[in-house]
Amino acid sequence: MTILLSIFEYLGIFVFAISGLLTASEKRLDYFGGMVIAFFTALGGGTIRDLLLNTEVRWMESSSLIFTALSGAVIGIIFKQQLIHLKRTFFIFDTIGLGLFTILGIQKGLEFQQIPVTSLFLGLISATFGGVIRDVLCNEIPLIFRKEIYATAGIVGGLCYLGFFLVGWNNEFTLILGVLIIILIRFLSVMFGWKMPLLSKEN
Repeated sequence: MTILLSIFEYLGIFVFAISGLLTASEKRLDYFGGMVIAFFTALGGGTIRDLLLNTEVRWMESSSLIFTALSGAVIGIIFKQQLIHLKRTFFIFDTIGLGLFTILGIQKGLEFQQIPVTSLFLGLISATFGGVIRDVLCNEIPLIFRKEIYATAGIVGGLCYLGFFLVGWNNEFTLILGVLIIILIRFLSVMFGWKMPLLSKEN
């Protein structure tokens, strides 16, 4: 794993832990519940990805990853009041985590010689399934199943990154560009109210 990918991993875990803690706070869970939600939000997607790749689960062999997740939760607890009053804080942390973990998951799939489409799915799993676990534990419909442009942003950004990779543009710049594309699409979708069509019309 390159230095940049390692930075992506730690930063993604940290911001997802904060987003998990903020969700737990909104649900008025206690400190232990908040730490549990933060932990699974930060590490759940990567755990499922590694299990599908039949490799060692990263955090089970790295105390630093566990410490990073717990640190994010603690920061969320300490600055909870300040963060909650910033209405877009959860959105910002969750969006950054989405971009970081999508590209990280794709890259890990490619390292394990998976075909591009499989690597894309691994990126989405890595980026979204921690949030799925978070939302299920908090008795919410998972964000990826709602009409917001969320997983779609990961798909588009992931496809762009895979396109760069397939034409031989596989460097740190394309890694960062892939992350930024996902973040930009997510921000624009919220700014302009882009939504996915629903299966049934709202009453």
